[in-house]
Amino acid sequence: MSDEKPSAELPLLPAPPPPAPPSAWRRCAKRLGPVGVVLGLIASKGKTVALLALKFGGPVLKTGGTMIVSIGFYAMNWGWKFAVGFVLLILVHELGHLIVARQCGLKVGAPVFIPFMGAFIALKDAPKNAWVEACVGIGGPLLGSLAAALCAVGFRLTGEPLWNALAYTGFFLNLFNLAPIGFLDGGRIATALSPWLWIGGAGVMVAMIFSHPNFMLVLILILSLPRVWSLFRPKTDDEKRYFEVTAEQRGTMAVLYFGLVVLLVMGMRLTHVVPGA
Repeated sequence: MSDEKPSAELPLLPAPPPPAPPSAWRRCAKRLGPVGVVLGLIASKGKTVALLALKFGGPVLKTGGTMIVSIGFYAMNWGWKFAVGFVLLILVHELGHLIVARQCGLKVGAPVFIPFMGAFIALKDAPKNAWVEACVGIGGPLLGSLAAALCAVGFRLTGEPLWNALAYTGFFLNLFNLAPIGFLDGGRIATALSPWLWIGGAGVMVAMIFSHPNFMLVLILILSLPRVWSLFRPKTDDEKRYFEVTAEQRGTMAVLYFGLVVLLVMGMRLTHVVPGA
């Protein structure tokens, strides 16, 4: 009697399917040699390219398109050279906000320009506290003021009046945005200093409306009223925690804010030109 054990039968595996015949496109690409390889890559990566175009092309078109429209509107009043420089100054200002917001981990949209109203970036994530909001707020004026200062240097080097006009306008633009009210940069910065500064900002805005009536000033004041009113209503625990900042943070922001205000006033004085002088 044999001691050999019967071997277990192995299950039969299905035969692999026959390779698919090359498509007409592949046969054509093969015949075209290197040109066919390039065309094949384009065809195979077409979906990826389309997705990338949608992801990055949209913001570029949104920013670039609105920039061109704004340049056209400003050029009708001040000429195309000043219009281009002015829009670029606004862009640098908005990029300051965008850079700081992303450094703080916030998602932001691409800058969008609105003729005679400037530009804005949409925060897709709300700042987690007053310190973050203030940092995002002051990022724009810091970078924008640097751009205006470079225009002033350009005037000193070339003597071209256009550079001086851009410098003065840039200094004024950033100084105006530091008004401590509502959605202006100064209003955001005030959250880390003292929200009660919003009342002072509202008073300044009212005085400007009476001295220089302007629709934009009225609109800014109206849109800022809800934040001013929030000072006088009871706050929830979450709202109280939002405004909690350390003494070091408050001191840092105060130095940056008031120091920048002084520098911008000095910049405006240095670049101010009296008509006919």
